[in-house]
Formats: sequence, structure tokens, C-alpha cells
Amino acid sequence: MRVKCVLCDAIKKIDDETSLAKRLRNRPIHTFMCDECHSRITVKTKKHLASESFKLYRTMEKNELF
Repeated sequence: MRVKCVLCDAIKKIDDETSLAKRLRNRPIHTFMCDECHSRITVKTKKHLASESFKLYRTMEKNELF
């Protein structure tokens, strides 16, 4: 299966039998990101998380309400 990275528009070939290929076929909203773009975003995200100006607002779960 040929897939296109949403960030750099690189075309990659993945095996048709993988779970990623099945997810992309069955749910078109799921997008593919190549390994280079994924690692680049991971590094920048970790750097941003390490900074003191970052705040993560998560929703409260039911157990946390009481």
C-alpha cells in the first residue's frame, strides 16, 4: 500500500497486512506520518514539555471529581 506523509508529502510503501494499513483503509480520518517527521515532532514536543512555560490542561476523570 502506498501512503503519503501529511507533513512532507513523501510517498512511502507499507505492507498491506499491517495494522497501520488496515487503520488507514478503514478510517480515512487517520493520517500517515513518516518516521522522519514523527521523530522531528517528538523531539520538539519533548523539548517543549521540558520548558517551564508549558501547562497541560487535561480533563478531570470521574474519580477526581469527588
